[in-house]
Amino acid sequence: MVPPDSRQSPPSPRRTPPLRRLGVLAAAAAILGVLLAVASRWPWLAADIVANPMRAAATLVFAATYLVIAIGKLPGFYLDRAGAALLGASLMVGLNILSLDAALRSIDFATIGLLLGMMIVVGNLRLSGFFRLVTNWVVTRARHPLLLLAAVIATSGFFSAFLVNDTICLALTPLVLDLVLRLQRDPVPYLLAVAMASNIGGVATITGNPQNMMIGSVSGIAYGSFAAALAPVAAIGLCVTFALVALLHPAEFWTRQQLHGAVAPAHAHRPLAIKAGSVALVMTAGFFAGFEPAKLALVAGSVLLVTRAVRSARIYREIDWPLLLLFAGLFIVVAGFERSLLSPRLIAAIGHQQLDRAPVLALVTAALSNLVSNVPAVLVLQPFVAALPDPRRAWLIMAMAATLAGNLTILGSVANLIVVERAATRGVTINFWQHFRVGAPLTILTILAGLWWL
Repeated sequence: MVPPDSRQSPPSPRRTPPLRRLGVLAAAAAILGVLLAVASRWPWLAADIVANPMRAAATLVFAATYLVIAIGKLPGFYLDRAGAALLGASLMVGLNILSLDAALRSIDFATIGLLLGMMIVVGNLRLSGFFRLVTNWVVTRARHPLLLLAAVIATSGFFSAFLVNDTICLALTPLVLDLVLRLQRDPVPYLLAVAMASNIGGVATITGNPQNMMIGSVSGIAYGSFAAALAPVAAIGLCVTFALVALLHPAEFWTRQQLHGAVAPAHAHRPLAIKAGSVALVMTAGFFAGFEPAKLALVAGSVLLVTRAVRSARIYREIDWPLLLLFAGLFIVVAGFERSLLSPRLIAAIGHQQLDRAPVLALVTAALSNLVSNVPAVLVLQPFVAALPDPRRAWLIMAMAATLAGNLTILGSVANLIVVERAATRGVTINFWQHFRVGAPLTILTILAGLWWL
C-alpha cells in the first residue's frame, strides 16, 4: 500500500494569467451590462422572470453558459466552451425546462452532419499532402514579397470558401511558416494574411465556416444563391486584406528584393491526394447543383474512409469533436431559452429595436460575435431574425457580419487563435496590437462593403 503522504494529489487548475483575468472581468461586465440594459428597457420581462421559477432557472442557465463561452473556460476549473455547452444542455433537461425528447429534437443534425463530413474530407486532403503540393506550386511562381502575399491570401481565401476556414488554417499555417522562415522573411504579415483571408474567404459559401452552415440549414437558402450573394463580398474583402497588410508592413513588401529559396520537398501520398481532391471537387459541384449539403458531405467523407493509405483512427483525429459537442449543447441551451422566455411580446419588443435595418443588424451581430463568439451569437439571434420582414436578406447580413467580425481582434475567431498558437510553437509571436492594427480597419471596411453590396 502506498503511504498517504507519498500519493500524488490531483493537479490543481493553473492560475489564470493577469491578462486572462482582465478578459474574464471584461466579459463578465459586458454580459452583466447587457442583462441590466435588458431589465431596464423591459421591466415587465424582468418581473416575469422573477415571478416564474422555471423562467428564472432557464435565464440563469442560459446566461451562465454564454458567460463561460465568452470567457473561454470556467475560471479556476478545466471546464471549457464545449463542456459549458454540455453542462448547460444537461441542466436544461435536468431542471425540466426541456424534456429529453424535446432536447434531442432541438439539435440540428443536418448542421452537425455537414460539419462532420467536411472535417473528414479536409482531414484526408491534409494527411495526403494536398495542401503542401498546392503551396509548392504557388511558391515557384511568386518571386516578390507582394506576389507571395497575394498568393497566400488567394490560397487561404479560396480553400476557406469551400472547406471550412478553421481546418484550412490548421493545414496552411505550418506550411506558410516553414516557407517564409526558409526565405528569411518576416513571418508575421504572412500569418496575419492566412488568418484574415481565411475568415473573409469563409463568408463566401455555406461550407465556409460553422455559422454559415447553421444559417444555411435554418434559412433554407440554396448553396448557389448564398454564394452568389456573398462571394463578391469575400472577393472585395480579400483585395482589402492585401492592400492593408501590404501598406502597414512597408519594410517587408515595398522592396525590390526578389525571393530566393529552395522549395521544400513535397512529402505527399499522391494517389490519396488525387482521390481526396477529386471527391472534394465532385462534392462542391454537387453543392452548386442543389444537392442537400449535409447528405453530400457525409457521403463524401464516408467514401474517403475506404482507403488503404491511412488508418481510419488517424482520420478521426482530424475531427474537431469538441466543436461538434459545442454545437449540440448550444442547440439545446438556446431551445430551452426559447421555450421559457421567447414570447410573442418579447419578439415584438426586439423587433422594435430596428433589427430590420441592415446597419443595426450588422452592428449587433458583429458586437455579439466578438463577445460570445460567432456561432453562439448566430444561435441566440436566430429566432429574432426569422421574424423580420425580409428574413432572407437578414440571414445573409448576419452571416456576413458574424464572419467578418472575426478579424477585429485575435480572440475574434478560432482561425485567428489557430494561427497564433501554431506560430508560437515555432517561436513566432503575434501580439494583440500587430493583429488589431490590421484587423480593426479591415473589419470596418469589409462590413461596410458587405452592407453596400447586400
